[in-house]
Order: sequence, then structure tokens, then C-alpha cells
Amino acid sequence: MRKKNWFTAASAAILLTTMLAGCGSSNNANNEPSPTSPTAPAATEAATAAPSESTAPEKQTFDNPELDVAVFQGGYGREFWDSVAEEFMKDYPGTKISITASPKIAELVRPKIVAGNPPDFMYIAGSDNTPLVNGLIKDKALLDLTAVFDELTPEGTPLKDKILDGVLNSRATAPYDDGKVYLAPYNFGVMGLWYNKALFDAKGITPPKTWDDFFAANAAAKENGRALFTYQGIYPGYLEEMIVPAIYGAGGQDALKQFFDFDPEFWKSDTFKQVWALVEKLATEDNALMNGTVALNHTQSQTAFLQGKSMFIPNGSWFEDEMKDAPREDGFKFGYLGVPSFGADAPVSALTSVETVMIPAKAKNPELAKAFLKYLYTDKVIKLNGEKAKAVMAVKGAPDLVKEYITETTYNVYKAADDGMIAVNGNFMPVAKGSKYNPSDEVYKPFSSIMSKQMTLEQYSEKLYKVYSEIKKELDAAGAQ
Repeated sequence: MRKKNWFTAASAAILLTTMLAGCGSSNNANNEPSPTSPTAPAATEAATAAPSESTAPEKQTFDNPELDVAVFQGGYGREFWDSVAEEFMKDYPGTKISITASPKIAELVRPKIVAGNPPDFMYIAGSDNTPLVNGLIKDKALLDLTAVFDELTPEGTPLKDKILDGVLNSRATAPYDDGKVYLAPYNFGVMGLWYNKALFDAKGITPPKTWDDFFAANAAAKENGRALFTYQGIYPGYLEEMIVPAIYGAGGQDALKQFFDFDPEFWKSDTFKQVWALVEKLATEDNALMNGTVALNHTQSQTAFLQGKSMFIPNGSWFEDEMKDAPREDGFKFGYLGVPSFGADAPVSALTSVETVMIPAKAKNPELAKAFLKYLYTDKVIKLNGEKAKAVMAVKGAPDLVKEYITETTYNVYKAADDGMIAVNGNFMPVAKGSKYNPSDEVYKPFSSIMSKQMTLEQYSEKLYKVYSEIKKELDAAGAQ
């Protein structure tokens, strides 16, 4: 998916130490497929179980005991969803959950949504599927879930207190900036630049902390027979993982607000010039960009990186598990850097995100869907998600709950607070209903033309100035109606 980012642009950066304070011993509309890239064929089937003699967590019965669940099948697979359905049916005897899973889940559910008969519960991710979610948001076709998070857990505290701080106030979950939750948090991701730690340790190379250090590492890249950088060429939205933290690093919160709230003047700002100069330097400096990058998909570029063809690549905390079977150079070890700063006195940063699940407003069984949603946040299911999906939910304490199921590298990424890393977050404002613009596509897709020297930064900024101006006009017109 690309990633659904945490906080509103108005509160988009905090110290990761604060963000993950609850993660201690006590806790993607982009155009790329990760963190849940389509790695498995489409599959559609029902997960059913005979009624169990076990007692349900709550004494609860449902007028309609059948639940229709549709989920994206990507890098996390589908095994978690089959497993949690089975556990739910054991704990709520008499219920029946049918799971539909596919990398192209939007194609399967869109006709049902148009016909007014959507699934009861959905997890939609992946670049080809996210426009469906954007459409549901624009059409205000999602169920208000605020009351679900106000309900008490078995421990006697509101469910919202279990969710990582800030998540339920973000545009990812409250897309209308009205404090109401319409998309519920699922897996949490940390993104940035990755490198081969074994190579760096063996050669005495220091991971760069500033952008000057980063480009200076090109000399070491040449000495070790590789390019400085590659990325998931035909999915340039991965570059968000560098660009958004760099915007914050160069211009702070005000610049992020300009960027995410469609202020056309952003594209004439010093922040734009400073950040996009990094892109231009990657495109023009000798050996900076791996040959052929712009034509590669995510798997191809990531495999090339693992095989030692580039020094760095952007990706997220799912990276190691997603590529666990890919060929690599001898002794390769995943190393996570984050995103360099513009000055030696500033800390490195990271883009953080949270994926979401949702209940359509026209779901035929919303009460059972809400019970299933609450069930996802039980410790048992959080652990199950770690075991089956090798992922960490946006819940306080989740990294330690799933530590035995994730790699040391992945765990350490989530515990990056020890390095004082800055967490940068944000999400585009919703565009007007019926808009022809997908902001992420408008911003990131032209990167391929910049990298291949077919578009200058001046041409790019002029194009984006016009796009942002048109989006603002659409929003103003919609607000006036």
C-alpha cells in the first residue's frame, strides 16, 4: 500500500522516542505496492469453522452471524486473516466468516460496492487498490468507528488508549479532520534507507547521518563495485520515504503543511529547491543512480540491492521478510539507516505509517463487523499477526508482544528510539469529490522522467504548481456548494 501516514499534517513530526515510548519493555495514496506488495496469486475462498465449545470473550450474540471479509493479499500474505477468522469463530460460536483475498482486491469488490452490497469488513492496500479507498473517503461511504474506540476493553480502559498515541487523530484514520475515526489502524511501518550492514562493518564504512555524508559515500560505493542508490523504479512512490522526511528536515512543520495541504507556493519555496536538489543530484551525479533503475519493479530493484549492485535503497520495516527468499551477496545483513539530515546537528529521521481497515457504511452486518474489529486488538490476535504476517500492529506494546516472530533487524527498527530518531508523518488532504487528481501520482510519478533526464526541475515545479492550484480551486468550489 503505499502507506497511510499517522498524524495530521498539523502535527506531523515528533521524536520517535515519544512515539514509541509505549513500545518498550512495558510497544503507503502512493503508487507502489509495498509494504504489502503482491507476492502471491489471487485467491478467493471461505474460512469456516464448526462452532466451538469455548466461551466467547463477551456474552454476545448477533442477529446475523455471517461476516463477509475482503482483504488485500500482498507481502503479509493471507494466512493471518484465515487464522484470525478461525479464532473468532471459536470464541463466538455460531458465527461464520468468509474471507476473500487477492492482490487485486479492488477489482473483486468494486462491483459489489457500486451495487450497494459491499463486504462487511475490508483491508484494502496496494497501489492498484488504494484508489478504491480514496473513492470511499470522497463519497463518505465508510462507517463512523469512533464509538468502537471509546468502548472499554476487558481491562476496563477505552480501546483508544491501547492505540499508539496520535494515530486516531491522523488523516489516515480521521480523513475529514473532524476527530471522527472512519479507518481503523492495522499494521505500523517505519521507513527509510537500507544498506548492507555486513559490508559496512567489514569495510569500516560509517552509515551517513547527513545528506553530504550520503553523497560522499559514492566513493565507497565505487570502490566496492556498486552504484550509490537504487529505488523501485516503476513505483516511484517509494521515494516518499526519503522526500517527506527531507521536507520536514529542510522546512519543518510549515513546509509539510504546505506540501500536504496543496499550497501551490510550496513549489516555489526554498524547501522544494533544497529537497528536490537531492533528486536531481541522484539523476546527474556519476554512479549515483544504478543503471536501469527507472525500468525496474520493486522486486527487481530490491533483488539488485541485495546482490550488491547498489549501496542504498528506500524501503520499510517489512523489507527483510518480504525478500527472505531472494538471492543476495554472500554474508548480506540488513542495516537500517533512516533518512539523513541536512546538518550535522540534526538527527536522522524516519517516515512512519499505519495501514488501515474499514467497514463500509452500507455493510449488511455492521455489528458483527465492529465486534471483529475490536477482536483484532486483543493481545492474542496481535501475537497471531506477528506470527503469521511477521508484522507489528499500531498498538502500544506490540513490538515486544511479537518479538519472537520478527527478525532482530525488524525489532531493532521499531526500537529505533534508542538513536533519538525523528518520526515524520503526514497525509494529503482529501481532494474534492469527483476530482481527476490523485496527489501521490501527481507528485511522484514524474520522478521517473526527472531521473531519466526527460524533465527538468523547473518543468516539474511548474507542472505541480498548476496541479496544486487546480486542486485548491476544486476544494474551494466544493466548499462553496
